[in-house]
Amino acid sequence: MDQQQPKQSIRIRSMDVMRGMTLFLMLFVNDLFAPGVPEWLLHTKADVDGMGLADWVFPGFLFMVGMAVPYAVAAREKLGESSRLIFAHIVTRTASLILIGALILNGGRVDASLTGMSSFWWLGLLYLCVFLIWNRYPTTSGNQTLFKGMRLLGVLGICYLVYCFKAAEGKGLEIGWWGILGLIGWGYFAAATTFVLSRGRLSIVVCFWLLFLVLNILSQTAFKLHIPIIGDYLGGLLSGNVPCIVLAGTIIAILIKRYAATPKLLLRWMLIIGILWLLGGFALRPWFILSKIHGTPSWALLCCGISLLLLLVIYYVIDIRKYHKGIFVFEEAGKNSLTTYLAPDLIYFICWGLQIPLFFYKQSDNMLLAVGGSLLWAFAMLWYAILLKKINIYLKL
Repeated sequence: MDQQQPKQSIRIRSMDVMRGMTLFLMLFVNDLFAPGVPEWLLHTKADVDGMGLADWVFPGFLFMVGMAVPYAVAAREKLGESSRLIFAHIVTRTASLILIGALILNGGRVDASLTGMSSFWWLGLLYLCVFLIWNRYPTTSGNQTLFKGMRLLGVLGICYLVYCFKAAEGKGLEIGWWGILGLIGWGYFAAATTFVLSRGRLSIVVCFWLLFLVLNILSQTAFKLHIPIIGDYLGGLLSGNVPCIVLAGTIIAILIKRYAATPKLLLRWMLIIGILWLLGGFALRPWFILSKIHGTPSWALLCCGISLLLLLVIYYVIDIRKYHKGIFVFEEAGKNSLTTYLAPDLIYFICWGLQIPLFFYKQSDNMLLAVGGSLLWAFAMLWYAILLKKINIYLKL
């Protein structure tokens, strides 16, 4: 599998489409009103051996994060950036994701009486600052001084929110599990660093994937790896779970770039690896239950297999058969993933804070209304992000 083949640098459309689809499902399952919908759509409880749709969606997105790494690095190399500059970008992007994730996670702990504002207001202002800082402003506009001022305002705003933050009993910010974006940051760091340092050599990337799989297995036993003092901060890496899933996507991206000119061979490899990952997940199941909450290796392998087999179908239809009808909204959302994921929360905060009854469909009396309402919400949020991009509101770390 390490023999040299002609490489393609063109970004595949199915990658953006599948990422857009996982974002759509993330918005859908996050919006569901649990008492009113079937259990198979929701997260399975921590100690129950099983999976619902919601248990695959996040690892499906992580898989796509890993797939994007080789293409992103190739794009920066094409611009003439050195490995040192690329690594600096990786560190900066990782730190940004971890910071945003940790702050969002703490938003739910705000004590209104001690902080001076409700959790909704604190989070709403945090999201506003995130957009002020990380928005991709037009570079050709003559308003560069204004844009720099807006970024500075966002930085000062986050500093103020951190300063005034108080949880119950006057407690300050906590790390916890870093939040969704924080986990993405750790997984991205592991995959991107591995890819850059290995110069994209498949054999080395596979070895690091195996290393994180072993760490994931050990994390579920008495032999869990822990480093004194800094171990609590590096849990996202030392547990092995998220990096394993992200690196799985990186492996497949390398294969696609290498064997895209021979689609039959590529599809065969994708099918074989996807089945092996599924079998690996079921093989580990007698020792480690399928559990998203606990981040078990059986769950990770099963999710990698599902993601790859789904990608195989989408890749065949879109990039090989060239069928592109109906993909626009998912493709655009996939290109604008951070905005698509974060922007809808602003609507939540406004509606909850001002008690606007937009989410009337969240009830347990009519399952079709509860599920249908969340489906419409998720689809509307994809268009919402597309419209924001048209008016130059577009997050880019």
